[in-house]
Amino acid sequence: MKTDLQIQQDVIAELKWEPKINAAHIGVEVKNGVVTLSGHVDHYAEKWAAEDAAKRVAGVKIIAIEIDVILPTSSKKSDTEIAYAVQNALKWNIYNLSNNISVKVEDGLVTLAGSVEWHYQKDSAENSVRFLTGVRGVFNNITVKPKISVLTVMADIEKALKRRAHDDAQEITVDVNGDEVTLGGKIHNWSEKNLAIDAAWGVPGVKKVIDKTRFI
Repeated sequence: MKTDLQIQQDVIAELKWEPKINAAHIGVEVKNGVVTLSGHVDHYAEKWAAEDAAKRVAGVKIIAIEIDVILPTSSKKSDTEIAYAVQNALKWNIYNLSNNISVKVEDGLVTLAGSVEWHYQKDSAENSVRFLTGVRGVFNNITVKPKISVLTVMADIEKALKRRAHDDAQEITVDVNGDEVTLGGKIHNWSEKNLAIDAAWGVPGVKKVIDKTRFI
């Protein structure tokens, strides 16, 4: 098991190895495996790279970031300019996220909010704005809200019934409205009813299941 001194030395070495970082401006302290990075950098991307570098070191349990982003005069932008740049970056993102995400900029700090269907889209949004000139930090408050598909719900119900050797789900109907699923149609017994309801609840993103099934 590494000592705090060994972890400190390894983190410093990792920072020096990373070409995106000016390691001379970053201090490293370690106590009980908790690494504190302090100092200042010229760009938010450099701050992020320093955190990422520290995470790569074995033995690091927690990272505390106390690094200030002090932009060079040539890199300073107004919040309005940054907001326009962020919107354009999201628009030109491969996933065209501008319609799903709201942007707030205050003193160079960008807050992203809204919802997407996949976690990689959330990461992609942050990556799109992290390197923009003038950005001092990014708060990624985007939530991942999967799109609920009728086919997905039906498939899960059919699988659940077949696992229990029940009849198929052809007589069960599914209607999706946002994050609500309504079950209808005919079922044979309480076991089938409960299996169908449980399967619908098991689909990611479902917040409400309305049961309108009826017994044959």
